[in-house]
Amino acid sequence: MKKTITTAVLALGLLMGAKAQKSAVYIADGKAIKGYDPVAFFTQSRAVKGQDSLHYEWQGATWCFASRKNLESFTADPEKYAPQYGGYCAYGTAQGHKAPTQVDTWSVIDGKLYFNYNLKVKESWSKDRATMIQKADQNWPALKDKE
Repeated sequence: MKKTITTAVLALGLLMGAKAQKSAVYIADGKAIKGYDPVAFFTQSRAVKGQDSLHYEWQGATWCFASRKNLESFTADPEKYAPQYGGYCAYGTAQGHKAPTQVDTWSVIDGKLYFNYNLKVKESWSKDRATMIQKADQNWPALKDKE
């Protein structure tokens, strides 16, 4: 019973918290990843706020960077560093919808960056990550440009 209630609360939270965006990249505060440097998740293994003066426009979003080196790394290969599912929640994408994310939920798995709606959702996603990633990979092409 407790698991059913938890699942229902998670689903309701995802639906209520989702801000409909047609964009293929989740944009918050006018920026991808809320202005955090996508390269730093790989090189420093932590969330590092980017500088407004070091930014790059890609896929209709503004990406910010903490250093010129990170900016150059991203511009050379954005697909390598950009989060999966445009930075939308990996769990939500696996469930067939877009949901916003929090930066502190990040994970790098097999060289790819993922985010989740919140830490509780990340915990659920992490229990069967491989299956969730497989489902999200299948769902993303149809969700990418939908609200």
